Amino acid sequence: MTKDKVVIIGSGPGGLAAAMLLSAKGFNVRVLEKQSYIGGRTSSFSSGEYTFDLGPTFFSMPYILEEIFEESDRKLANYMTLKKLDPMYTLSFDEFSLQATSDQRKMREHIENHFPGYGQKYDLFMKETRAKMNMLLPILQSKYDSLFDYLRRKSIKALPSLEFGKSLYDVLSRYFDDDRLKLSFTFQSKYLGMSPWECPGAFSILSFMEHEYGVYHPIGGVNQITKALAKVVEEHGGQIHKNNGVRKLVLNGNKVIGVELEDGEIIEADHVVMNADFAYGMTTLLDDTKRKKYKNAELIKKDYSCSTFMIYAGVKKTVNLDHHTIYFSKDYKKNVEQITKTFELSEDPSIYIQNGSVTDPTLAPVGKSALYILAPVPNNLSGVDWEREKSSFRDLIWDQLERRSGISLRSHLEEETILTPLDWERQKFVFQGATFNLSHRLGQMMYFRPHNRMKDIAGLWLVGGGTHPGSGLPTIFESARITTNLLVSSYSRMGER
Repeated sequence: MTKDKVVIIGSGPGGLAAAMLLSAKGFNVRVLEKQSYIGGRTSSFSSGEYTFDLGPTFFSMPYILEEIFEESDRKLANYMTLKKLDPMYTLSFDEFSLQATSDQRKMREHIENHFPGYGQKYDLFMKETRAKMNMLLPILQSKYDSLFDYLRRKSIKALPSLEFGKSLYDVLSRYFDDDRLKLSFTFQSKYLGMSPWECPGAFSILSFMEHEYGVYHPIGGVNQITKALAKVVEEHGGQIHKNNGVRKLVLNGNKVIGVELEDGEIIEADHVVMNADFAYGMTTLLDDTKRKKYKNAELIKKDYSCSTFMIYAGVKKTVNLDHHTIYFSKDYKKNVEQITKTFELSEDPSIYIQNGSVTDPTLAPVGKSALYILAPVPNNLSGVDWEREKSSFRDLIWDQLERRSGISLRSHLEEETILTPLDWERQKFVFQGATFNLSHRLGQMMYFRPHNRMKDIAGLWLVGGGTHPGSGLPTIFESARITTNLLVSSYSRMGER
């Protein structure tokens, strides 16, 4: 018999991974995407002869995605080509640059060259964090929609690894004394939009994952991941509809029975999986009176990640930079506090630049380069007037980048697209422009993060960075796996219809 109808709102990586898993199991799946393209923040766009990833450019732990493809009776390698990066990235300080590699022998040598005597400390960090990762992984792969979930044996064993009361910076201070070396293993907190001085110590696993599993580039860009997911969805009979924005959820009492599109069409569903940005979806798709939890007044008080100021630039020259380069602010702690506490624009921002063309010839013509430039900035709760600040901040980023890299870029500029936090909110429907979603402080993790299953609204499920286990592509894929397992389990208990 035909299984339930599932409507998935949004075609980001979490929504498409859920659609792939459910369609492979025979569910009648329809993905509704508001934009004219798929992928959400993990999408691409072209400008002239250049191709850019819109959002994520780092991809690690590919085995998780390989497992999800296998669960859908497919092989990831048949849908994309992954190239392992070495170096993974270059970390640039005022005094020197450190190339990070997942070859641990080479990495130990790099550390010894700049920080004599600390190679063994790096080995210790990897050994102890590997053990921590093995303890925490079951938490990242399990549901947490009841406090009783903490009583499971694997959860009790993992609790010490959460390092309650310690920040990421505190944890790295156990291994390294020099701030520059600490920052080389804590800057990954920016993937969560957080400060290493406030990010929970458990997230030392972020840098470990890169050094253990490597960093990869899919040829064509990270956007190829969502394109591959979408292809498998359709192979399994699922439907993906672009330019089909959802206006609101349709309820019968406290049970979701479908969605209403922006053009007024009603689509019936037995289950709805929401992959929209969490707070945006809650505040726009569901009337405040219908929610027992996550009412508007509650949502605005939650902690959100920082935002990003983006420049996507096509330049008419070959740029001599590694695939990923991070330029640290001279006073990194001050820069982070300006982003997360004082909510002001820095005069010395940290800057990340991806020079993808050095690895991937599909992104730009021969002799040219597609540059992805990101500066973390406050989200829109800061009140920064981006219509006024956009031009001057853009100039500041270019000034800093040319000074730090020693490369003339603007004189070769052929294409340029800019996204401010205001654009993230208005054009990409990201709540308050917080590009990394809800922050990952302990009070917003596991049980205290929005659950994969909405208990007060039957038939409503969540995937993506705003639900457990959190943001970042590997964890978003785990959210899709957790959600679909819960949905399938609930279906099985009810019996086939």
